[in-house]
Amino acid sequence: MDAVESNQLEEKELGGQMSFLDHLDELRRRLVKAALIIGIAFVICFYFSKEIYNFLSVPVIQAIAEAKKTTLELQGLTGEEKRLSLTDLKEGDKGRFVFNKPTNLGGTSIPNGTSVNAVVTKDKDGKIGLYSDEAIFSSWTVIPSGIRLIDLTIPKTGEPDADAKLIVTTVMESFTLYMTVSLYAAIALSVPFLLLQIWGFISPALYQHEKKYVTPFIFLSTISFILGAAFGYYILFPPAVKYLLGVGSEFDLMIRATEYFDFITLIMLAMGIIFQMPAITYVLARIGIVSAGLLIKSWKIAIVVILIVAAVVSPTGDIPNLLLFATPMVALYGISIFVAWFFGKKRTAEAE
Repeated sequence: MDAVESNQLEEKELGGQMSFLDHLDELRRRLVKAALIIGIAFVICFYFSKEIYNFLSVPVIQAIAEAKKTTLELQGLTGEEKRLSLTDLKEGDKGRFVFNKPTNLGGTSIPNGTSVNAVVTKDKDGKIGLYSDEAIFSSWTVIPSGIRLIDLTIPKTGEPDADAKLIVTTVMESFTLYMTVSLYAAIALSVPFLLLQIWGFISPALYQHEKKYVTPFIFLSTISFILGAAFGYYILFPPAVKYLLGVGSEFDLMIRATEYFDFITLIMLAMGIIFQMPAITYVLARIGIVSAGLLIKSWKIAIVVILIVAAVVSPTGDIPNLLLFATPMVALYGISIFVAWFFGKKRTAEAE
């Protein structure tokens, strides 16, 4: 086979040459398809926007409820000889409760400093709480015993706490919030199809035998994105939001819903993208662009990049939370080295 035939075969393997305008036209078609996919997913997600909102709000609702119960320990529930923590109370515990600020109770304003005997018990619905164990006399009004002072029930998934809610500050904010939540959910739901469009755009630059990696790439990337988003939601976010609420424990907790959802979706999407590291490494190693040796030689640069990304993604500036975000990235880099070593091979113009 002469040089001309060899070049023609290589062009055929690469899918032929494309001009700059052809590339722009291909990019436009892929972007249009991606927009249509996200649009269809958005309509579906908007129908379930309330359920998605409740699911995403669970971590902060639980954190707010727990923070309020922790700070309410300062309101004066005492035992016979020691101070009791509201987070550790169990049914049957008794003590003296002191209101540390004016409180509206049963339509009556209870002044600061009012105290009452209290007991931890359950209501008829089985919800545990701190209830008054004697009548409260205030401003010519008698409030009978058995009034709930504090709800000690930690909300479950999809079950918001009435005393721990996010707030909106404008008329349109709630509608805009549901739209935003639906859009983020639509992007997450469209990940496999978006990856397919990305692959379709870059595939003309690959040899024919390299294009067969599209199926494992889409599968691994989708699984990695789900694992990354779940890792951010269940592992990274709870301690971060708990730390942030703990810093502001001396203030009344009034968190804007829009700011919170921008916060949590940023973490989930960022971790979903970061978890793509092994899947991308698999494809690059299979086509011979990345090797285990190259990743090992570049580990110092990788550590610096990981710390920078962790500092950007982490919601707090403290070292523990920074390491909490950086540690999984380092682990993923180690997994990527193994993936490159196991699947790596030299790039060839033709499949063996």
